[in-house]
Amino acid sequence: MIKYAKLFVAVLLCGLAATTSFTFAQYQPDRLGEGFESKTLVMPDDYSGRVVTTLVRSLSPCPDVHRAVLYVHGYNDYFFQKEMARTFTDSCFNFYAVDLRKYGRSLLPEQTPFEVRDLSEYFADLDTALTLVRQEGNTEVVLMGHSTGGLITSLYCEAHRDSLPVQGLILNSPFLDMNMSGFYEKVLVPLVSAWGGCFKNTKISQGNSTAYAESLLKQYHGEWDYDTNLKFMASRPVTAAWVRAIHRGHNQVHKGLHIPCPILLMYSSQSVQGDEWTPQHQSGDAVLDVKDIARYGRTLGPHVTEFEVKEGLHDLVLSKPAARASVYAEIFRWLRSNGLER
Repeated sequence: MIKYAKLFVAVLLCGLAATTSFTFAQYQPDRLGEGFESKTLVMPDDYSGRVVTTLVRSLSPCPDVHRAVLYVHGYNDYFFQKEMARTFTDSCFNFYAVDLRKYGRSLLPEQTPFEVRDLSEYFADLDTALTLVRQEGNTEVVLMGHSTGGLITSLYCEAHRDSLPVQGLILNSPFLDMNMSGFYEKVLVPLVSAWGGCFKNTKISQGNSTAYAESLLKQYHGEWDYDTNLKFMASRPVTAAWVRAIHRGHNQVHKGLHIPCPILLMYSSQSVQGDEWTPQHQSGDAVLDVKDIARYGRTLGPHVTEFEVKEGLHDLVLSKPAARASVYAEIFRWLRSNGLER
């Protein structure tokens, strides 16, 4: 009888671990090396099957740290910005980053990269990550989003505005509008969005430009190394459903949001055009229209602080040394002014 009781308990515990794997999963050494750990969080299946998200962390060496930053990457991206993490941990913040479902560390072999049908699908990833960050003793959390991650985090904060689980929102070149001509934005994108409601898997090309990647990678003109199997040199095609999800998210932002927490809105001083790399690509945003970021970023809530980064790249923390130094100086000035620094 005792033998069967033990067997029953073992089976029960295995079942619980399977159904709540994000609770029992252990951190493992991360691909970024010393000082970084990650854990895979198994999420409920969606329309394409299995889904996971990944939480990466780097803990501060400071004693008694109870404040954290949770970073959300952009489109065609994953978390690799070690310098950013160390800047926060050296300043007595625990640092976390999430690789969203179907991105980076979380992309499963059978999945279409970046596939999404509604941006709210990512809210479960953020809810789970924030729950774990708080379980680890962080009582104050600042959310930080880059590009598409900035759009997702803005919509997330809007959806949770009555019980906001974070104390601040930092936006690094948030993707708040398409960077296209008026005809494309007013006619073509809405048509593709409508098409995506019925024919979700229609492939939409994103072009084959590698100019932005060349501005970042050390082997070309930048300062950084990253895995081009996770952050592709040229963007992969997206689905019509992806366009629909982004279009609907943009429409919501364009009507104005009411995010109650302090927001730091950061963007480059200029945009750069052209599919071929030029020296100008090292001194501006080659992905988005910075005027759109400013225009719509101001409408996200009542407590928006704007900061224009001279000669900043699209990912501001990957800009030239002087530009990114100004980014970090402004972040910590903003944190202090809002009572969010230790």
